[in-house]
Amino acid sequence: MRSTTRREFLATSGRVIVVGSGAIALGSLAAACGSPSSDPDTPGVPLPEDVQIVQRFPQNLVSGDLRLPLSLASAGGLLTTDGPTKTPDVLTARILRIDDGRNDVVAEGLTAQRHDAKLATPYWPFFVNIEQTGFYRIVLDGGPSDGAAFQVFARGDIAVPGIGDALPAFDTPTFDDARGVDPICTQQPEACPLHEVTLTEALSFGKPIVLLVGTPAHCATGTCAPALEALVSVAARASGAYTFIHAEVYADRDATQVAPVVTALGMN
Repeated sequence: MRSTTRREFLATSGRVIVVGSGAIALGSLAAACGSPSSDPDTPGVPLPEDVQIVQRFPQNLVSGDLRLPLSLASAGGLLTTDGPTKTPDVLTARILRIDDGRNDVVAEGLTAQRHDAKLATPYWPFFVNIEQTGFYRIVLDGGPSDGAAFQVFARGDIAVPGIGDALPAFDTPTFDDARGVDPICTQQPEACPLHEVTLTEALSFGKPIVLLVGTPAHCATGTCAPALEALVSVAARASGAYTFIHAEVYADRDATQVAPVVTALGMN
């Protein structure tokens, strides 16, 4: 079985896993975490000549409906929401099948709206359905020809649980028992409230579970903190219909040791 590697997992933003009929909660989270924007000054802004794609999704994906969020960078670094380089409201892309020497376009004319509400770095989420396993590349119109590569697997070939998959019973850190993880939450200025129960306890409740594995203090893309804030907001509106849990990626303050939950979920 091929699993997402530790490097691939840690390089991306927080991973949200929804078990049971949690699609509503996930949709609310996606809407809250950086909603679409429209700037009257940037509708047709061209990409910088030295633009680079920042891939904000794992390289290993499961066949079916895919969400492929991208950010942009240039020689000066990430293109930020309030930075001097303007970015377009909408990006257009195509997807190519690239294994076995191929370079075949399998989807084109894909568009993505810029999301930047409460985010330092905007992102553009593309949506596409790919059923065939293999190697692919998403290429932006006006962007670098090498694009961002990824591999599509069958559901049974990915170890990390997906939406609707069963989660293993695991005692995630709580306020009462940190289980060797310090701190149990790196949200500032104080820990988030989603550490009241363990994943094991949540599984016994018989309710859908929303689990976020992410680290606001050490996130490589700057999206873990707003994602967690959005999840806390969704949890407050869910009125107990779901069980929400946040778990940190690292077991120590300096991010030198991966937390046990990463191994338990096959993310290592």
